[in-house]
Amino acid sequence: MWGRLKFVFLAAVALVAAACCSANAKEIDRADLYRAQSVTNGFGEANRVRALAPSLTEVLVKVSGDPRLTSDPRVAEMAARAADYVKDFSYRDLLNNRPPHDEQGTYDRPQYLTTDFEPDKIDALLASLTRKPWSSQRPAIVALFDVKPMKGNGFALARDSDAANAADMRTALMVAARQAGIPLVLPGQDNIRSTRDKKPEALASMAKTIGGDLVLAGTMAWRDEALGWVADWRLLANGKDYRWQVRGVSFDDAFRNAMLGTAQILSGNGQPEAVTSAR
Repeated sequence: MWGRLKFVFLAAVALVAAACCSANAKEIDRADLYRAQSVTNGFGEANRVRALAPSLTEVLVKVSGDPRLTSDPRVAEMAARAADYVKDFSYRDLLNNRPPHDEQGTYDRPQYLTTDFEPDKIDALLASLTRKPWSSQRPAIVALFDVKPMKGNGFALARDSDAANAADMRTALMVAARQAGIPLVLPGQDNIRSTRDKKPEALASMAKTIGGDLVLAGTMAWRDEALGWVADWRLLANGKDYRWQVRGVSFDDAFRNAMLGTAQILSGNGQPEAVTSAR
């Protein structure tokens, strides 16, 4: 495997790959933007109402591209009435239909709750928050991430990398991209290796070959003093060079920060702020 990528190299890729912006922009299924999934216990209404609140918040963020809504007190009030905006919902057994435990009934059996919200109602809520839906035609992001774990060698996160935790990281990254409404492309190890000796002007075509529009460059390192992962992100978009950082988080939260920050930039909602975990 090609060893640890250098951030300066990743930044160069990001700057050049931006030249192909919108060439491959992907049309997201509009229904997916108004859909969210959460976990609840059983089928009771009280549990369902509690699970709907974070789902509504996720949808408002995903449709608008503005993660700052998560801390807006008006959104918290809307989330408390999330059932008013639901179009449909369904359950799927989280335990894949395994028999219940001896003392477990259907009332506390964990379920995936998938909720579809009414698009017109969500758009109206966003309008009341002075936000508007971000176009469903969104640039596909090629993720080039350099990872330095707590133990072992660093690695480039690729769709076929076999480093420890790579599979879990890929899953977490894809979930974060889906929740943010970002079309995401992970390169293969061969794609990454093929860039080693290429001149900058050749890297834009590499992004096209992989199937993306823009490259999000990132470095992630476990830091004991931060009590978690420290990640630096860089994206060139809208004629600007955007950089932001998150510190002291799990890799799931680091990926959410990367995807939501990208959505904030591309939707025209400004510069992501640096985040430091309070844990």
